[in-house]
Amino acid sequence: MSKNDNMLAILWMLNSGAKVTAKQISEKLEINIRTVYRYIDALCASGVPIISDTGHNGGYSLLNNFINIPLFFDIGELKALLHSAVFANEAGYPFSESLNNATQKLKLYSNREQESILNRHLAGFEVINRDIAPSVKPTLEELEQAIANEYSVEIEYRTSHEEQPRTRVIDPYGMLYWNNKWYTVGFCHLRNEIRSFRAERIYRIQRTQMMFKRPEAFSARKFFMQNLLPDSENKDGVVTLIICGRSEALDDLCIHWFLGHHLKERRSNQAVFLLDERALHAYVPYFLLSYGKAIQVIEPQSLKKKLISIASELMEYYQL
Repeated sequence: MSKNDNMLAILWMLNSGAKVTAKQISEKLEINIRTVYRYIDALCASGVPIISDTGHNGGYSLLNNFINIPLFFDIGELKALLHSAVFANEAGYPFSESLNNATQKLKLYSNREQESILNRHLAGFEVINRDIAPSVKPTLEELEQAIANEYSVEIEYRTSHEEQPRTRVIDPYGMLYWNNKWYTVGFCHLRNEIRSFRAERIYRIQRTQMMFKRPEAFSARKFFMQNLLPDSENKDGVVTLIICGRSEALDDLCIHWFLGHHLKERRSNQAVFLLDERALHAYVPYFLLSYGKAIQVIEPQSLKKKLISIASELMEYYQL
């Protein structure tokens, strides 16, 4: 840590209320004991009222709780921030090193009682997520800088149906994390429209000299979800999907990343969805097959026939 960080750390250690020796400070901060003495002298010179007691029970302490500000966080807020950091790291947060440094400071600047409480809460709190490719983090870092500073980037990007990546220039408006993957949303100069790009499919990224102005009140989340989910309420051909089955299976379907957005009613033994016919037959059968006999489609009949057709094709395929 830098000199200023170490001095602030010493200040918070002294604020714990207990006497702290130079050796304890040296071991905790992993710095030379002579450096500790220099930092203590510098703090005293700046006006911090540090009391130095010699002898067997000696050590450094602060006069009358010198730091007693509500500016920093209480234990509940500290716990929430540290738990949030666990989620961020597991999601592949691009600035993980800075995040880890920040969480270490939060714990370091806590008093002994707070540190003990935080360690207990963190010990039993874990998040498991899909690992992202190591190459994605530098891409996310560059995208975040481009979004904040509003400069265009040149990328080599391969869509799901292309064999080779294609070079294009984009104005990134925002980033989002959805369904274990990172995306950026922005204006594509090649297509002359706003599009979303999956970070894992960006093979190269380079900043350009071009600048752009992000549209006011633009929401990457809103754009992404509007393009991901068909707008059933404003289209012809809307179909009612009724599914019955085990309660836990229905609960799972009601919060499904796709079907959950089209839920209209949840009854004791049924779930009713409203969605357009194209999406119903293109996507929904494949979502439902994994539930096996835990659910049963009541209507429409066309979906039941589609499920039978897919199941028959699978049987023929595996019987070969």
